Parts: sequence; structure tokens; C-alpha cells
Amino acid sequence: MNVTVAASLLSAVLLAAPLLFAQSSAPAKPPEFDHDAIHVRDLAKSAEFYEKVIGLEKIAEPFKDGRHVWFRVGDHSQLHVISGATELSAQPIDIHFAFRVQSLADFIARLDKMNVKYRSFKGDDKVTVRPDGVRQIYLQDPDGYWIEVNDGSY
Repeated sequence: MNVTVAASLLSAVLLAAPLLFAQSSAPAKPPEFDHDAIHVRDLAKSAEFYEKVIGLEKIAEPFKDGRHVWFRVGDHSQLHVISGATELSAQPIDIHFAFRVQSLADFIARLDKMNVKYRSFKGDDKVTVRPDGVRQIYLQDPDGYWIEVNDGSY
């Protein structure tokens, strides 16, 4: 190989190296929420609650051990319900997870039809209205986990 060809190849490699190994200047995408997992006493009862009362869709779970039921929450998140708890969750209402529904009025009507109790954040049987106008209610699942349900107005 003559010196000119070798010098040309070396120049090309040296010029391309920064492009090949440079960090992207685009900002990294922030993390996205993947799933929440809750530990329950009665898997069948809890699964029925999240499917029938909340309205979540069951999805396949990889363990196939009879201890897990997974639900789709939105486009890219999940709720993992796992059996094995021996007592109720004793969390204050401040510790909760939340769902957004298209119509809070329709959701409340479904709860009323199923005789499922709900409340405002303060504890009365009314709807809470946040300072930004979002209407919401709170209820508990069979294991005492608090659930906030917001209207889809935002």
C-alpha cells in the first residue's frame, strides 16, 4: 500500500472516529412509569375488583404460577396484583394511586349500581374538586389500598 493511500485511510478514520463515538447531544428521554405492584390477601377477589369495579383489562403475565394477575393501565403501564399478603393495607388516604376516567359521573353511577362506597378526600360522600378544577373521588380496594379516580378534564 503506498503512503498516499495509507495517509488517506488514516485521515478518514481519524475524521470519522468522533462521529462514531460521540455522545448524542439530544437530551435523554426521562423515565416513564412502568407498573405498580400491590400485595393482596385474596387474588381472585382483588382481580375481580380491578376488572369489574375499576374497569381495567387483564393482560398476560409471565409467571403462570397462580400468584399474579396483571392489568393494563393506559397505553404503557400496568398494575401487578400479587397474592400472599396476610393483613390489610393500613395506609392513609394520602398514599394512593390514581386513575383518570373519561366521565367521572358515569364512573360514580357504576359504583352506585354496584354498591361500592366512595368518598371525597376529606371523608364525606361528595366529590372533591381540586384547585385546578379536576373532580375526583376516593375508594378502597378489598385490601385497603386507596384509589383516587379523576375526571378526564385535564
